[in-house]
Order: sequence, then C-alpha cells, then structure tokens
Amino acid sequence: MADLTTKHCKPCEGGVAPLNAERAQALLSEIESWELDEGSSEIHRVFEFKDFHATMAFVNAVAWIAHTEDHHPDMEVHWGKCRVRFSTHAIGGLSENDFICAAKVNALLGGQDRTCSL
Repeated sequence: MADLTTKHCKPCEGGVAPLNAERAQALLSEIESWELDEGSSEIHRVFEFKDFHATMAFVNAVAWIAHTEDHHPDMEVHWGKCRVRFSTHAIGGLSENDFICAAKVNALLGGQDRTCSL
C-alpha cells in the first residue's frame, strides 16, 4: 500500500458508501495520534503549540493542504491549540480522502506527537 502522504484526494460528490469501521481502523493505523469517533464517521486530532502565532501558522498550513487537495477539515482554533476534524460530508462519513489529508497534516510537523514546537 502506498504511503498516504503520496496520494491525492479524489473528488467525492456522494453516491458512494462511507468506509466501514474495519477499513477506517485499518487506515487509522497508518496515521499517528488521530482518533476515530464512536460512529466511525470522523477522525480528529488535537495539536498543541507554544503560542497563538504558532497555532495560526499551523492553521494556515492546514488550509493550504485543504486547498491543494480540495478536501476541507473542520478546525477549532484556540490559543496554543487546534482541533482538526476530517469527514467527507458528501457521503456522511469517512473516505480515504480524510486519511490522506490527516497524513499530510501530520507530515507538516515531521512526525511530532501531540505537543508541537512549531
């Protein structure tokens, strides 16, 4: 299987089923520190930073990934913290696109864990 960071999102306008829990778990094992919600319809991760400026730099970098992949997360931004959530709204659940983008977000930080020194 190709590394998720080397893949690109495919357009999704609905009409396909979301990933089942088993497939979502398999893809989740490829991205460090992300969590699957109870209904297997969303993945999320909280990133922590040393200050607001670093948080906003991260948010802008995630926005660039979302723009280039045409797949957009929900983000909750706070001082020193950002929660990123991916789900494919067109299908009401998860697609491989969510995991591709999550892997690319992780790559921004060079594999660092939850507390980031950006």
